[in-house]
Amino acid sequence: MTVDRLTTLSPLDGRYQPDVAALEAYFSEAALFRYRARVEIEYLIFLTKARDVTFVPKLGAQAVGELRGLYRAFSPDDAAAVAEWDRKVNHDVKAVEYWLRAQMEKLGLAEWKEAVHFALTSEDVNNLAYALMLREARDLVLLPALNDLGAQLHDLALAEAATPMPARTHGQPATPTTLGKELAVFVARLRRAHTTLAHVQLTGKLNGATGTLAAQAAALPKLDWLAFSRAFVRTLDLEPLLLTTQIEPHDSLAELFDALKRLNTVLIDLSQDLWRYISDGYLVQAPKPGEVGSSTMPHKVNPIDFENAEGNLGLANALLEFFSRKLPVSRLQRDLSDSTVLRNIGVALGHSLFAYRRLGRGLGKLAPDRERMLAELQSHPEVLAEAVQTILRREGYPEPYELLKRLTRGRALTLADLRAFVETLDIADAVKDELRALAPESYTGLADKLARSIIKR
Repeated sequence: MTVDRLTTLSPLDGRYQPDVAALEAYFSEAALFRYRARVEIEYLIFLTKARDVTFVPKLGAQAVGELRGLYRAFSPDDAAAVAEWDRKVNHDVKAVEYWLRAQMEKLGLAEWKEAVHFALTSEDVNNLAYALMLREARDLVLLPALNDLGAQLHDLALAEAATPMPARTHGQPATPTTLGKELAVFVARLRRAHTTLAHVQLTGKLNGATGTLAAQAAALPKLDWLAFSRAFVRTLDLEPLLLTTQIEPHDSLAELFDALKRLNTVLIDLSQDLWRYISDGYLVQAPKPGEVGSSTMPHKVNPIDFENAEGNLGLANALLEFFSRKLPVSRLQRDLSDSTVLRNIGVALGHSLFAYRRLGRGLGKLAPDRERMLAELQSHPEVLAEAVQTILRREGYPEPYELLKRLTRGRALTLADLRAFVETLDIADAVKDELRALAPESYTGLADKLARSIIKR
């Protein structure tokens, strides 16, 4: 860990930085400058293509390429130059505009300077920049990380599809399951949440200071600004909104944050279940050479990856819940309280990504203790009471549930006790054979088949 990482305020920029570095290209201050420059440049290019725009000439292919090169090759030096403008004018969007105008002069494109930021309000640039950065971070960083995590979980579920495992409802011994089936439950839930997150369509707006396109219509009344606005936003692969105040209402952002929060909640549930399976000895963690589990207890191999994941997912969800509650609310046509909140999107996504990495690392250390699970299953033959009473119901035996309740509830039952009970029943020998054959480790129903069903999806 470098000295710089030791002095950062946030662990995302310090201790956790290697795990979340991929998000720096989307949510750092430099990234925000770059995305704003991208919107400004694409708007300029689109504006000069419009038939009724005559105050500047059309841009040639070479000029378009040079302009796009400004944001595609946006460097740390460029970010520093924008930051210097920001310090001078105390306005970060205007700083991007002034930087861009200066770059255009260097490229010999001064003739188009006055078309930069033409009739725009800062929010026209900001809402599109944030939508782009969030969509691309989701598609290029979060979803691939979740795919990797899902693949690990999928493979483990298939490998352990037939591994019998004790189950607990209300914390008490219950109908046995398999390790693979329990993991497959999370595979299916994660897939559904992943699909929901991936399909949130982000929106954008370009309609001026109070959403009326007033400056645009005053300056260029012949241009169909409604069609222009729709078309430009769609070039960014965003869904256009025309009816807004000064700000894009952030409803689609809230939808995405809610989807991510629900996905994270599934993973909190997974983290807690895996922690419990480790605690119960059903899953064993491979110790890492040289790693310390406790400062005083040398034997400890703690489930820190799942604990780290749980804590970071909870922290991310607290922010995501706040975002989706706060951002869609703005006083009248505009207030600035959303601006400082939006700057923290990367924090929530950073804690989410860190949790996904830790979950993946934790899964890679796990191995089932099949002997431990088998021994515990065999020590709880009372879980067969469900099967016995259900088979007796099929045979028309009177009040079998009550009979098994009296036999099993509140007492330690052995398999011998259960089989002796079977001998007292007035039923056909074939049915007795069926009951005698029951064993906790094989009473897993269709768990194996259910676990393997995730292959087909």
